[in-house]
Amino acid sequence: MARIVQQKRQVAINPLKSSQPLGAAFAYLGVDRAMPLFHGSQGCTSFALVLFVRHFKETIPLQTTAMDEVATILGGADHLEEAILNLKSRTKPSLIGVCTTALVETRGEDFAGDIAAIRMRRADDLGDTEVVLSNTPDFDGAIEEGWGKAVTSMIEGVTRPGEQPRDPKKVAILPGWHLTVADIELIRETVESFGLQPVILPDISGALDGTVPDRWIPTTYGGTKVEDIRALGDCFQAIAIGEHMRPAAEALQARTGVPYVLFQQLVGMKAIDRFVTMLAMISGNRVPAKVRRRRAQLQDALLDGHFHFGGKRIAIAAEPDHLYQLSTFFTGLGAEIVAAVTTTGSSGILAKVQAETVQVGDLADLEDMAAGADLLVTHSHGRQAAERLGIPLMRVGFPIFDRLGSQHRRTVLYEGARDLIFEAANIFQAGGHQPTPEELNPFRNRETDNDSRPTSFTRH
Repeated sequence: MARIVQQKRQVAINPLKSSQPLGAAFAYLGVDRAMPLFHGSQGCTSFALVLFVRHFKETIPLQTTAMDEVATILGGADHLEEAILNLKSRTKPSLIGVCTTALVETRGEDFAGDIAAIRMRRADDLGDTEVVLSNTPDFDGAIEEGWGKAVTSMIEGVTRPGEQPRDPKKVAILPGWHLTVADIELIRETVESFGLQPVILPDISGALDGTVPDRWIPTTYGGTKVEDIRALGDCFQAIAIGEHMRPAAEALQARTGVPYVLFQQLVGMKAIDRFVTMLAMISGNRVPAKVRRRRAQLQDALLDGHFHFGGKRIAIAAEPDHLYQLSTFFTGLGAEIVAAVTTTGSSGILAKVQAETVQVGDLADLEDMAAGADLLVTHSHGRQAAERLGIPLMRVGFPIFDRLGSQHRRTVLYEGARDLIFEAANIFQAGGHQPTPEELNPFRNRETDNDSRPTSFTRH
């Protein structure tokens, strides 16, 4: 069990985490025709928008209530109402996801009460547009908590309550924030290969996959439909991926009675086998041949790649669930986690991280702890530390802005685990010393060795 070391410094020197409201907006972006709305100043929204655009290199719909000094002192309910009504009239979204920021949270307003009053007073103006709220102050938590809160808010605010007749072929998938666009597409294809119908919430693979619509759309243009969120109670089973998705799965079960299974990671062979076996049991079908073939490919990749991982020293900085997934992956191949840094110490998964200690901190802590490591694993902001330490960097998580195609990398299930093995092993091979034939010659230094031996004298 890992020992959690809380952050001691009062300032982040080289920040690791992204904020809660950014995480909540990220989840809302996975809903079709949605509009995330930051309740705060323009600066809070601009910072998140820059990170999204640099990572995905796409147009990102993100709006703000643009709180000024007077509204901050007197209260922002009027700004919130005006913003919601403007978005409804101009963009006609199916869902408006309100994400609070530190500015308004510090004042301590009743945001839930304000939104309830707005929905009641402006019911005719809002029509069928759903308005949901996530309390996500910047000064607490990180992107992981924000994502989880947003998914929970959509289930509690949109899904029809009460137990309903369940479709035996319908499965709800609640993916964690650390799954890429390609990961979610892969999960969908795998579930569908068993003859099941997946409902993924949120589904960023439909909204942030790089497709270009044939016309200007001011909201998201893909993802989970609001009608599908309302009908989540029809699902036979819910599958949550990542410990931070447990509250959302519990909310769905409490609201509709749909049972859930939680997978803390989908990168280890045992966990993936368990996931595939469960799909076979739900569907009543055999595991498809292509899935069995992908498993055989992963087995071969494990055989080919494990030579490059044995004894390697890995330093990782990531959100709690992502840190657990990555540490499980590397230690499963024989590597050692010499530095593990995360953003928040509140997650129960941290105790299971495959390291002696987990430091809650920033990238400066990672740099201090990673001396002598063979590989640095974190997002693009770790590139300066990697350069100073002379250690190769494997880019994971969010944001990755100095490489193309990060959203199309697969990191879970058989294909994703296989690709991770190849990526990391190739980094090790590229940075390792390749011996020459002369160096491998056992007689190369024989003459030198003979010359250096002490001369023996015979007495006469």
